[in-house]
Amino acid sequence: MDSAGALSVLNCPSDMKRISDACKKAGKKLGFVPTMGGLHTGHITLVEESVRRADVTVASVFVNPTQFGPGEDFDRYERDYEGDVEKLAHCGVNYLFYPGISDIYPDGFQTTVSVGNLGDCLCGPFRPGHFDGVATVVLKLFNIVRPDFAVFGRKDYQQLKIVQKMVRDFDMDIEIVEMPIIREPDGLAMSSRNAYLSAEQRIRAASVNKALREIGKKFKSGCDDCKILLAEADRVLRMAQINDIDYIEVRDPETLELRHRAVEGDLVALAVRLDDTRLIDNIVL
Repeated sequence: MDSAGALSVLNCPSDMKRISDACKKAGKKLGFVPTMGGLHTGHITLVEESVRRADVTVASVFVNPTQFGPGEDFDRYERDYEGDVEKLAHCGVNYLFYPGISDIYPDGFQTTVSVGNLGDCLCGPFRPGHFDGVATVVLKLFNIVRPDFAVFGRKDYQQLKIVQKMVRDFDMDIEIVEMPIIREPDGLAMSSRNAYLSAEQRIRAASVNKALREIGKKFKSGCDDCKILLAEADRVLRMAQINDIDYIEVRDPETLELRHRAVEGDLVALAVRLDDTRLIDNIVL
């Protein structure tokens, strides 16, 4: 499945459901990778994992308006349909589900998912309604594609935990496959939003992961006081003139509860802004 002709593009939810039903009847394992497009190596790693595990792989590209707040980057978010199609076909994806906004949110649509306290911390206070929008569209996509499993990356760690919780809470028979963060050679987590960075910002952005690595080093040396650990990260960021910091926090990796004393396996997550570009990253201690 490595030729462009092997990839079929579906726009209509009913067509996607028909394909999914046919896969189920044929006893084929269906894998799913939801994306917003602007595909980079991080996305491709998720896609390749699905192709490896599944008989049939579906990827979706949908820039979801309900997860963007006022003044965010919905209008300028990278859209590269031809490039995305070429990359997905090369990976061996069988179907691209490429719906329009009216296909996902038809006239009269009003039911949404409220994610609860998992969405109240970390990115939640800085992006009100974001995770409700994410959960709603993921639930819609799961019900349309009907996969046996779906692949998500750990870069959006809070999103991953919210999706896992939603699947458990709603008794959805879908396995959530986690994949590690894919990084640039200097450690910056791959993201579609990295394209917004100027050359000067891109150099400074390498300090985002450096700050997390410094926390990891200090923790391994025996320090478990979160105030001390986070102060080290703050120092690294400010040395790189990254002063607009939404948060740097240590949290329980499952409940996302705030830690004051770090233990092995804890999540360290941060979000910073370089002018109007917001970057997130995380490590596990």
